Amino acid sequence: MAPAAVIVVPVDKNWEFKQLDKENAEFLPVSQFPTNVHLDLIHHKIIPDPFIGKNELDVQWVGEAQWVYKTTFKGQPVPEGAKAVLAFDGLDTFATVKVNGTTILETDNMFTPERVEVTGLLKEENELVISFDSAYLRGWKLVEKYPEHKWGVWNGDNSRLAVRKAQYHWGWDWGPALLTCGPWRPINLEIYETRLADLSFDSTISENLKSAGIKATAEVEGPGGKVKFELSLDGEQVASQTADANGSGSVTASFHLDNPSLWYPFRYGEQPLYTLTATILSGDDEISSISKRIGLRRAELVQQPLLDQPGTSFFFRVNNIPIYCGGSDWIPADNFIPRITAQKYYEWISLIRDGNQFMVRVWGGGIYEEQAFYDACDELGVLVWQDFMFGCGNYPAWPELRKSIDREARENVKLLRHHPSIVIWAGNNEDYQYQESAGLTYDFENKDAESWLQTDFPARYIYEKILSDACAELIPSTFYHPGSPWGAGRDTHDATVGDIHQWNVWHGTQEKWQDFDKLSGRFVSEFGMQAFPDVKTIDAYLPLGKDDPDRYPQSSTVDFHNKADGHERRIALYLVENMRYAPDPLEQFVYSTQLMQAECLASAYRLWKRQWKGPGREYNAGALVWQINDCWPVTSWSIVDFYLRPKHAFYTVKREMAPVSAGITRKIHKHPRDKYTRVYIDTETKIEVWGSNLTLEDLTVDVVLKAWDVTTGELTLEKKIAEGLVLPENRSTEVGALDVPVRDKGKGEENKIVVTAYIVQNGKQIARYVNWPEPLKYVHLQKPKELKVVLNDDATAVDISAEVPVKGVALECEDDAVKFDDNLVDIVPGEVVSIAVKGATKETKISTRYLGMI
Repeated sequence: MAPAAVIVVPVDKNWEFKQLDKENAEFLPVSQFPTNVHLDLIHHKIIPDPFIGKNELDVQWVGEAQWVYKTTFKGQPVPEGAKAVLAFDGLDTFATVKVNGTTILETDNMFTPERVEVTGLLKEENELVISFDSAYLRGWKLVEKYPEHKWGVWNGDNSRLAVRKAQYHWGWDWGPALLTCGPWRPINLEIYETRLADLSFDSTISENLKSAGIKATAEVEGPGGKVKFELSLDGEQVASQTADANGSGSVTASFHLDNPSLWYPFRYGEQPLYTLTATILSGDDEISSISKRIGLRRAELVQQPLLDQPGTSFFFRVNNIPIYCGGSDWIPADNFIPRITAQKYYEWISLIRDGNQFMVRVWGGGIYEEQAFYDACDELGVLVWQDFMFGCGNYPAWPELRKSIDREARENVKLLRHHPSIVIWAGNNEDYQYQESAGLTYDFENKDAESWLQTDFPARYIYEKILSDACAELIPSTFYHPGSPWGAGRDTHDATVGDIHQWNVWHGTQEKWQDFDKLSGRFVSEFGMQAFPDVKTIDAYLPLGKDDPDRYPQSSTVDFHNKADGHERRIALYLVENMRYAPDPLEQFVYSTQLMQAECLASAYRLWKRQWKGPGREYNAGALVWQINDCWPVTSWSIVDFYLRPKHAFYTVKREMAPVSAGITRKIHKHPRDKYTRVYIDTETKIEVWGSNLTLEDLTVDVVLKAWDVTTGELTLEKKIAEGLVLPENRSTEVGALDVPVRDKGKGEENKIVVTAYIVQNGKQIARYVNWPEPLKYVHLQKPKELKVVLNDDATAVDISAEVPVKGVALECEDDAVKFDDNLVDIVPGEVVSIAVKGATKETKISTRYLGMI
């Protein structure tokens, strides 16, 4: 008799939960499924919303309690020779699973899916009970069990290192401590004799991109007949092959495509996605089938000597195109992951793409993200840097833990390896930096992996053996990087190799952001500056909203919603160094912090992208800002807050990562007339001008400079400094250097001159950048007599103009449905800046804010 088709029944109904270690606790229905305990407790008003006020403190008991979930489900007929399996996609974390009173599974890893045969246990009516122990308390017991390990962390506490669970649940310097538990991913009952357990592929794209070889592999569980492989594009079959399946094991098929449709990062090409399908056939009957959307691309990480600087490059090349990877780092978008919808993921990745960000890095203290996240990246052409889930500590590596990590790694690589957006896997976040900071043993030249386990840094075995081996076996064509930052086993701060995390602005030596050009690296995968979120977001977490007595910047509730050590001093430092500001009203203070962040991050992108100089001179090949998003309403380094409200830095980063951009920097040169004098010194202030062309065409352009006196609005310079200049493709090009245009040199007038560079092609402006004297606090900003802000007749654009230079004009609207395409723009006399707007009507009220208005 032929095997019956696989039956998959979701076990997602009738779930109830209660506290297990509380007498007389009653079961209550869950709020949703999948779920976690905090969501269900909030739903029943047993705990307050931890995101409001200081409620986080009042719910800490939840993470130290035990919880139980249960449901009933109907049994399914199990044909002779078939089996019944319960498939758990994710249990968080220490779970004991019983079916009809029999223990079938005990788990200790949130990230690893589990499958358990239950054929002999099923009845017509079945009870499924899952008990969850406290991950926090279990973690501390494991710490005590292994006292010989040198425990230590940045963020959270040591107990998290012993537990394979999302590390940010212990709290981080941008997020609350909320230790969840529960069935956080789907559960299914499967009935089958034969099934497809996995479908994967390897592809080889010819160097000239004219052909593709594809080897598809299906993993068959149970007695097989034949496996049919099909490859289609836009609903049209392009290849098909059928192979025999002789029992359990691997079945392969190979395809050759001429002129394949290749997947590109957005802006550089399209994102065609083929559908690869494998189906087990028994005669004409389909028994089991798996489909995956795949993209064909040639992706490389290029590390090679540079022409005239030490070290090596570190840049991504996709389909032979070097990509300057401006982008951002991603943390989980909520502390309560089950409530993040596929639509919300798509909105986030759309926002990243709309912000001209080519890469997003999935940070190692969160989760291996949901398929919907990577699906959106595939569809929208956003590259993914994927960390394994280790971060900021010295992880132990006892034998059972090593086995768990190996299985975790392999299962998650299998789940994600078909996504064309993922171009790199990295072993951890900052664990090698922690090793350096704590003085732990690391001898890069020692290649005896077993000996690493005997040192006080046994986690090296995880990153350079377990994870490396898993990637080499399962995804040999995807680059594996032992950590982030990491570079050839050298000090993680070595800017000449690998990637670096540049935290000497904000953390570390607290350098000025104007000096980011001196703080570069081959690839900067973290850097950042804090800013307050939108005022509407602050009002949402204050218990009494706009009427809350804590509605001011230094209040205890507002401080509570900033988890970074020393944030008060650091925000104050960078504000007071750079601009005049006042803490009241709240709206203006929020604006000031967002202007500060916007100026800081734009400076980094602009100065580092200047170092993207073309073949052999990829001195900097990427900048990923920490961070794109938040997991709750908070003041943090994010450039978009928890409610998807962009901060102003989102727009300045977007402008810097435009296809074509202009750059200006000021350099002060001092020339003593005598070797020992401190009086007779000639000082000159030069402006250096460059253009960045990230397109794949050489552009012939003119470059025009204009300058104004900021106090009078008088035009002091209008000059075409380059005519018919070629900006070669995909690099930055120096344009020229000249003195700041002033009437009287040496009298400090340079500090009141605003200079604007325009890049013009065929008479049309294609890029613009306004450079101001810095620090801005020294500039005598004038309030415009007439700042014109006009919404056009069809409410699709806002036109802004003024008679004097105005710094940082921000458009604001109470209605969240109104979306501005740009914001925080600098205005100079004689021109109108037009900003596209969506969701507005003629009645929409738009207000403005700018530096110096208060």
